[in-house]
Amino acid sequence: MPTYDFKNKETGEVIEKILSFSQRDEFLASGEWEHIHLGAAKTVTHTGNIINTTSGDWKDLLGNIKKHAGEANTIKI
Repeated sequence: MPTYDFKNKETGEVIEKILSFSQRDEFLASGEWEHIHLGAAKTVTHTGNIINTTSGDWKDLLGNIKKHAGEANTIKI
């Protein structure tokens, strides 16, 4: 679901909500809030294999799980 920024028309308070399109329309129907755009769209900051960026402890834990999971396991370290 998309993230929207809303501003209270009376107080000027700005909030962020995660809503479906229909929920957004219902929220705006009260007349108390207006939809605003505060900045650039949020972007993905990391792609690829997360295991390469984790601590050694996490890799050790996965290795221990793989060791005791049996021959047919599909755990990749």
